[in-house]
Amino acid sequence: MSRPSSRGSSPPAESPSGPPLGLDLLRCPCCRLLLWEPVTASCGHSFCKPCLGGSRCPLCQERLELPGIGAARCSVVLCGVLERCVPRQRRLAALAERVRDRLARGDAREALRMAQRGVELALDCSSLRLCRAEALVALGQYPQALQDLDAVCRAEPGEHEAFFRKGKVLLEMGQRAEALLAWEHCLTLSPHFQLAQREMEKIIMEADAPQPCMAAHLGDAHLSSAASQADGGSPVLPSATQAQDQQGEPADGRGGAGSEHRQDTAVLSQPGQEPEPETSAETQGQGLLDNKEETAAAKCTQPCLGESLSISDLECSLCIRMFFEPVTTPCGHTFCKECLERCLDHRPNCPLCKQSLREYLKAGRYSPTVLLQDILLATFPTQLAERRELHRAEMAELSNLTKNIPIFVCTMSFPGIPCPLHVFEPRYRLMIRRCQESGTRRFGMCIYENGKSFADYGCLLEIRQVELLADGRSLVDTIGRQRFRVLSRGHRDGYHTADIEYLEDKKVSGEELQELQCLHESTYRLAQRFCEHGDLTSRHILMQHGPLPEKEEDIQASADGPTWCWWLISILPLDPSYQLSLLSCTSLRARLSQLQRILTALLQQPPPRHLLPQGRV
Repeated sequence: MSRPSSRGSSPPAESPSGPPLGLDLLRCPCCRLLLWEPVTASCGHSFCKPCLGGSRCPLCQERLELPGIGAARCSVVLCGVLERCVPRQRRLAALAERVRDRLARGDAREALRMAQRGVELALDCSSLRLCRAEALVALGQYPQALQDLDAVCRAEPGEHEAFFRKGKVLLEMGQRAEALLAWEHCLTLSPHFQLAQREMEKIIMEADAPQPCMAAHLGDAHLSSAASQADGGSPVLPSATQAQDQQGEPADGRGGAGSEHRQDTAVLSQPGQEPEPETSAETQGQGLLDNKEETAAAKCTQPCLGESLSISDLECSLCIRMFFEPVTTPCGHTFCKECLERCLDHRPNCPLCKQSLREYLKAGRYSPTVLLQDILLATFPTQLAERRELHRAEMAELSNLTKNIPIFVCTMSFPGIPCPLHVFEPRYRLMIRRCQESGTRRFGMCIYENGKSFADYGCLLEIRQVELLADGRSLVDTIGRQRFRVLSRGHRDGYHTADIEYLEDKKVSGEELQELQCLHESTYRLAQRFCEHGDLTSRHILMQHGPLPEKEEDIQASADGPTWCWWLISILPLDPSYQLSLLSCTSLRARLSQLQRILTALLQQPPPRHLLPQGRV
């Protein structure tokens, strides 16, 4: 079977619905940000790991079958897709945005965990260090926050906001002189940064305040402003240029700047005063609050997924073909659904990392990963259509009930008679699954025969119900439908197959039919006598197989003859080879004659010695 080439030979693909899809496909359905630590739930939907919690899927509300989903590992394939499709600068900006979002929600510990992970991945990213410093401040860990701010100040000596934040942390630690020096350096870099000016004014107005070189100038400015207000005037407002310089400072990973400004403004506003109206420059500056990395990334053209991915990025490691119905395990690895099922038939472990998947197997749900299916459809629609067509052809071949039908080599079975099965061999687990997926729910049952892989005659069974057990075994409830004769034998993936033709009893009419009716009546009466015999054996038979079926009015209505005959054959103590000869017989008259002789012999036998009444000794 040939497979499509998978090594970078495919041209970039477009979405079948129009233009190429960008990175919006890789956003988390919950937070709408780019996926971070993507985890796939048991229902098939994918989310950021921090967004997935509780016992139900946030998207479809289906109950999550796997306990402790928070411990699930990130999807290896989705992480690879993000790595290939999203530029590093954009990934870092998205992570900084996510950390700020967590801080805004008051979840400082999760924000710190994410920032810590980001810094480990990108030691040179100042915005993530600033984010981590914010999280550390929120948790009251000031010395650690100061270390991050010192590192940013050394890496970016021209970044005034890092010095401002450093001063805030020093102030929280009680080091006012060092805080003033940091803010003085900040104003040296950005003379109109009013947040630093206001913080310095607060300290300078204190009686025991230290006096750096710039503090005297700020003190004079503060006193003149206070005097102006005392005379009935209003405080001096910043100019439009100054306001834009203050408000427009980028927040990349320094997202606290905007919130710091709003808080400080509220604190410093005088009682009874109206809020200061925003100038047009301030309004323009508000749009610049996005971080530097996000702004830079937005200037770049958003790439198409098909331009960044090749088929090898979306390839199953088991069949070495493009994913078809990709399923992601709790350990984070992804395989084609059929490939994973066949591996779990042999061992309940991940084929790659060998982690136990017993709980996953016990749940019995292999939901395809929705996001990967969407990515496949968006990037490689032609190749996906070819895979689907190949799958349809395989299902059509499996649906043929005369050519290459699956054969279960086990026991005798008969038309209309239930045949319960305990399926545990990997090959038969695969066979039963395929019978269900193809829609036929049917397979052949034959007994083993010396010199052959299985006998020349058998019965087609129909699956009525399958009960999956926790370890992958199953209890299968089947019922016999039609007899067949084997024309040729074959194999498919470990189990036997055969080309067959179906058997039918020869029809009779006239006097032959009347004689057949009489034979049928007399044999049925003998069967009733046998079942009503009342000995221990008969009682066990009735308990296990149920009562004798009712006789049919039209004995030739079924191609296999009356069902009660097959029920009787299945319970009588007959050798399997003799049962096989009755199964292959296409004459109802001959079959009834054989049954009549067997029943007569059994009814004439004395009961076993242990069942005879015992006298007193």
